[in-house]
Amino acid sequence: MYNELERTTLAGELAAAFLTGPWKAEDVAESGAACLDRWPSWMTALALSVVAVFRTPPSDRPGELARLIETFLAEHAAKAEEPEPPRILRLLAGGGSGQRHSTGRLSRRGVARTRPPLEHDWPIAKIDSADDLAERLELSGGQLAWLADVRGLERTVTAEKLRNYRYLTVARGDGLPRVIESPKARLKEIQRWLLHEILDHVPPHDAAHGFTRGRSVISHARLHTHQETVLRLDLKDFFASIAAARVYGIFVTMGYAPSVAHVLTGLSTNTVAQAVWSRIPRTAERRLVQPRFWLGRQLATPHLPQGAPTSPALANLAAFRLDRRLTGLARASGLRYSRYADDLTFSGAGALRRRAEHFQEVAAKIAREEGFVINREKSALRTAGSRQSVCGVVVNVRPNVIRAEYDRLKATLHNAARHGPQSQNRSGVADFESHLRGRIAWVASLNPQRGEQLRRRFAEIDWGHPPGVR
Repeated sequence: MYNELERTTLAGELAAAFLTGPWKAEDVAESGAACLDRWPSWMTALALSVVAVFRTPPSDRPGELARLIETFLAEHAAKAEEPEPPRILRLLAGGGSGQRHSTGRLSRRGVARTRPPLEHDWPIAKIDSADDLAERLELSGGQLAWLADVRGLERTVTAEKLRNYRYLTVARGDGLPRVIESPKARLKEIQRWLLHEILDHVPPHDAAHGFTRGRSVISHARLHTHQETVLRLDLKDFFASIAAARVYGIFVTMGYAPSVAHVLTGLSTNTVAQAVWSRIPRTAERRLVQPRFWLGRQLATPHLPQGAPTSPALANLAAFRLDRRLTGLARASGLRYSRYADDLTFSGAGALRRRAEHFQEVAAKIAREEGFVINREKSALRTAGSRQSVCGVVVNVRPNVIRAEYDRLKATLHNAARHGPQSQNRSGVADFESHLRGRIAWVASLNPQRGEQLRRRFAEIDWGHPPGVR
């Protein structure tokens, strides 16, 4: 018989796994076994029991499903040859606190081991200790501690030269400030090392299309082309909402010792300097007072900084459970689902339009349980009779550029050819020529014919290059 903590942990993981696939006993069993290191003797009986009780996937009631599984495990003692519960293999360092869901085998005393025995073949960097990490990064112990901000000085120091980050504040459409946290040169170099030597080797969920090799905005949009209904949801303060505890859980789940995971977490998280936040003008709009307060609280707590090379990959891993559960919700509803950073997109038959409100409630509940918040103000439901766009890409028939965006760029190129390029560089872009080339390349990636038309107009612009140089 598994002890209480073993049953609770295993039930939570199996409930999430069951909801990711088709709702037939054999498929439910396969989904559950896929996140374990072996096929338990009780898996088939459990799957039959679950499908008998829930005739349809309880995507909006995962807690009820978990309680049923826990009751089943309590009533069915493991066979003599299986005294230990199976290991949980998936990288699921999720949950609001980053510690709510343990991702390894529990000890016989019911206490989670510090280093879950996750079995994987990812070629991540082998780091045995903090001293080993310092040596790999060619740093002294003191330098590593400073860059990892183990004393939390970034929050309190007033001198800019003593900080590890530079800050830039830009306005957002919702009226709240967006704080860009850019690591200084040495820390950025280290974060890139962490990205290439560790994070690049750990795959995110298949539903994640942002910041993932082989996937892009276009692959995210293409999944939702030619659909009757497209529903877009937005995660509020995506990076800031991912606290250091969750990042620590990710590194521990990879198999790093707690001392190493602590330093890796320090190198990839940040707290915004108090002096920087206090200089941002307060809002006079009553509707923004509370959201601004909570944003300030998030930025004052160690979190993923928007601007660090490591943040996108860590955010994808932190959202692994979210992606898995929303994929299950979509499949159970006959829909498609994918995520690009904080943009969640569902699409499918017109039935989604009729039950959109309920569906959004279920998705928002799942997001809350996984430590994220849906921004209701940015939710959008579009039918085939209107313009459906996903991350700025029109998806009604095939991925295409928004017509208004294309027309504006065409007008810019036309005026640049007639009046000179600087007349159109109203934002003072440093390399306006490369900027326009990039915008043309984006259009061409979606619509080659329009891209070629823009390239011909671009060729008419006099950039003042010497003859033969372009």
